[in-house]
Amino acid sequence: MKTPPLPLAAARLSALRAELARLGLDGLLVPRADAFLGEYVPPSAARLAWLTGFTGSAGLALVLRERAVLFIDGRYTTQAAAETDPALWERRHLLDQPPAAFLKAEAPGARIGYDPWLHPAAALDRLAETGATLVPLETNPIDAVWADRPAAPAGLAVPHPLEFAGQDAGTKRAEAAAALREAGQDAVVLADAHAVAWLLNIRGDDLPHTPLALAMALLHEDARVDLFLDPARADPALRAHLGNAVALYPPAALEGVLAGLAGCRVRLDAEVTPAWFGQRLREAGAEVVAGEDPCRLPRACKNAVEQAGARAAHLRDAVALCRFLAWFASAAPAGGETELSAAAKLLALRAEGAHFVAESFPAISGAGENGAIIHYRATPESDRPIRPDECYLIDSGAQYRDGTTDITRTLWTGPGLPPAELAARYTLVLQGHLALSALRFPEGVAGVHLDALARQRLWAAGLDYDHGTGHGVGSFLSVHEGPAGISRAARPVALKPGMILSNEPGFYLPGAYGIRIENLLLVRPATPLPGQAKPFLDFETLSWAPYDRRLIQVALLSPAERAQVDAYHRAVAGRIGPLLPEDAQGWLTQACAPLPAG
Repeated sequence: MKTPPLPLAAARLSALRAELARLGLDGLLVPRADAFLGEYVPPSAARLAWLTGFTGSAGLALVLRERAVLFIDGRYTTQAAAETDPALWERRHLLDQPPAAFLKAEAPGARIGYDPWLHPAAALDRLAETGATLVPLETNPIDAVWADRPAAPAGLAVPHPLEFAGQDAGTKRAEAAAALREAGQDAVVLADAHAVAWLLNIRGDDLPHTPLALAMALLHEDARVDLFLDPARADPALRAHLGNAVALYPPAALEGVLAGLAGCRVRLDAEVTPAWFGQRLREAGAEVVAGEDPCRLPRACKNAVEQAGARAAHLRDAVALCRFLAWFASAAPAGGETELSAAAKLLALRAEGAHFVAESFPAISGAGENGAIIHYRATPESDRPIRPDECYLIDSGAQYRDGTTDITRTLWTGPGLPPAELAARYTLVLQGHLALSALRFPEGVAGVHLDALARQRLWAAGLDYDHGTGHGVGSFLSVHEGPAGISRAARPVALKPGMILSNEPGFYLPGAYGIRIENLLLVRPATPLPGQAKPFLDFETLSWAPYDRRLIQVALLSPAERAQVDAYHRAVAGRIGPLLPEDAQGWLTQACAPLPAG
């Protein structure tokens, strides 16, 4: 969605304030999310972007009678400044200046409306002690003033074959239902479309980068499922795949089905379920029990087939990326390419690979100062030439039917050598990346415990980055998947074998350049050591593409770090080289040569 022209942005805000006044409200909370609370939303649910112009994947707006505030995290500070009108929107850091603190200080006693479909109960609980009165709304006020709102997605949902899923839906339903019975619960609400997709082995094309059919479900303790999906979106093949244990209902039937759960104990995951469900279930006379979505952890711990699929997908992805890097090595110094043309080249190469479906997110193709915008997205308006002798960051990935990829490389365009300060900072980032890749850690350790290891060299130099170090990655699902992550803000979820996480430290100098280095890692049992007192885990690297040797200050590396880079480059050359065209093979051989003496 393009940023609205400033007069239009002001008109939209004015129309919304008029609607809030009609409803007797002092303000409205406008989250990025839709009813499925996912990272990406269809155009029909992009309310935050429509209202503010901000197109990032995380944020929250608070509209008051005289003020309007946009809360965003550090990934989007620069982007939000470029996309929103400062005359209309104040900008606050979501973590350093959270909405709860703002409400408590600036709007005590105010009546603040919210759409209970768009907020998880846990998020509302954090706002409950602010002194404001939170008012649940039957309909969203933005929808009342959004005249040209797009239609909701209506494509078919399709089966996800067992050859890629690795476990049949009946077994998944039985195991999740057993967890409910063990907890003495009658049902669980699955409002997260990822959970429904994983549990029933179905996919769709409702979102451009995440292969979901946006649907909700109830799983009962006897393994029956009520699936809420427009029946017109289920053809005979899908109905046969779902089987008799899955009852199909139109979404409008959801409230009535919940009303039939009077007297039942129903699990809700307060982090991933809209508050609407708890409100309706309590009204129906059901007992709401807090508990984690039973699909969330099993979905994160990929089975053997999904792990093999991830390895295969990453090999194909590496072939495309290495072909791109070989092309870029000669194209960049010559000039003539732009951020968009480079991203299009990489996408075209990926599309040649088997099982390719789409990008896993819009490629972050940032040259020079645009690389410092952590989640930058080039548009026809912002697209700029990739010039000789500057820094270029390409963060991209793909959805293959057997796996999801995400990789970042920071490149020097040449033909000259990079400035010493830039190379030194690149090397500090690389050292953090290497430290995490090589780590052994005991079972029970969570990603929140590992984040500092990727930052320690930067911290020693007085530097840091304002984003997490790693996120979970799905299996032909979302490129950003919980519950585990590597971040100071991550939940303390223990890392377990089969989880796939990113390793992506960075450094960003606004107005100049951005540095990020990212590989995906698979958690696995570590080979036991003599005298080992408890089980340990380590990481298997899935991503295969050379680091830019021109940006590495070898003198800063320890002998062990230098050996680690050389070993990784030997593995890249050995795995990917034989799969490349002859011209790209020659480039890869040079790119993966041993590092020079420091």
